[in-house]
Order: sequence, then structure tokens, then C-alpha cells
Amino acid sequence: MLTDRIAVVTGGAEGIGLEVCRQLANKFDTVFLTARDTETGEAAVEQLGLSNVVFFQLDLNDALSITHFADFLQEWFGKVDILVNLDSIGAVEVTEAYEVAMEGLHTNYYGTKRVTEAFIPLLHSSSDGRIVIVSSGWLLLRIFNEELKRELNDMENPTEELVNESLTNFLGAEPRSWPTVFAAYTAAMNACTRILARAHPDLRVNCVYPGYVYPGVLSPEEGAGNVTTVALQPGGPTGQYFALGKVTHFL
Repeated sequence: MLTDRIAVVTGGAEGIGLEVCRQLANKFDTVFLTARDTETGEAAVEQLGLSNVVFFQLDLNDALSITHFADFLQEWFGKVDILVNLDSIGAVEVTEAYEVAMEGLHTNYYGTKRVTEAFIPLLHSSSDGRIVIVSSGWLLLRIFNEELKRELNDMENPTEELVNESLTNFLGAEPRSWPTVFAAYTAAMNACTRILARAHPDLRVNCVYPGYVYPGVLSPEEGAGNVTTVALQPGGPTGQYFALGKVTHFL
């Protein structure tokens, strides 16, 4: 099975994620579409109607769920060629109750980190391992509080521990508005992407802001295209942040 090309898309059951699975199915032998809810994931696979898109139940907040999936992939395929994380901080809706939204941001951020770390050995087993973290809130970063932005940029040798410490201190200092909290988690995830890229130079690790999908503004196909274009670039860059298809600043 090592000759098969394997893609994993977390949060692939709806919206851009569903379209990312469709587009990757043209390039990969098997695409695993994951979702926390089994019924939702199975319905998404049925909607796509593609024989090489397969559902696998995955809860990013459950370490056993992540380990089970990684072990399954190791046993049957021995590698993963690309991991696309859509199940990150962008999955939370602004319309949710504040406490629920804050919990969602926290768990999705750390869940995305956990699944990425668990898949690193599988990605190293590929001849061209790639990680794409789909990042929301690019426009919010334009108005982001300078406090955390400066701290993250000024780190001489940033580590995940330092990033998480800065994030925790920033959020715990005083009550923060929704946009500020959302942007803080986005900035921390972007910083961790750069750290991953430096720690694993043989992998291609990038962040992508796909755009705001809305009728008349951007279609799901176009948004997903902004993701898959970065994911599939031959000999593409690493440690970069792409917004609407172009390299831009992280913060």
C-alpha cells in the first residue's frame, strides 16, 4: 500500500472541506474525510459519490480517537502523504453563545495541534509529506491587538511552549472581545505552523486563508481551490502563510 497516495482532510464533511475532498480525489488514491459525527460524515461521503473518498470518525478532542486513526493508517497504508486541517479554529460560529464559542476555539486549536503531531511520523514516511492548516480570520488579524502580535514576532527562538504560554497569558490578563480572542488563537496557530516547518524541513507545512465563501463573493470551489493549489504545488514552499492564493505576512 506504500505506493498509494493517501490524503486526510479533517473537518471535511461540509463547506470548503467537502470541496477540498472532491478536488483531492482527482490526485490521490484514497482521501479520508473525517468528522466527529458519524451520520454527518457518512452523509458527506454519500453526497460526493466518489469511491476513493472514505469516511473515518475522528474527534480532535479525544486523544484515543486520534491515536486509533493514526494506528489504522499506519497498519494499512504505512504513511500519509498530505494532511489538510480544516477542523481548526475557524469551525466556531460567531453566533454561538460566548462561553460555548470560547470553549470551541480552545478545543479546536489544541485538537488541531494534537492530530498534526500524531500524524508527523506518518507524513515522514511519505516521499513528499505535506501539512496544510486552513486558517480563518485573516481580516481579523489586520486589526489584531498589537500586544500579542509583537510578542510572537519578537521571539528569537519560538517554541510551541512559548507560543502557548504567551497565548494563555494574553487571554488571562483581562476579558477580551470575541474578535480579539478569535484573532489570538489564529495567530497562535499560524506561529505553530512556522515552528512545525522549521522542526520538519523535509515536510511542506503551510497555512492557508481560503477566503470568505459567500454567494456572489467566493464559491466553495474557489475557496477550496485556494487550499488545494497550495497543497499540490510541485516542490512548493514551506513555512508560509497564503491568503487568497498569495503569500502574505503571518501577523
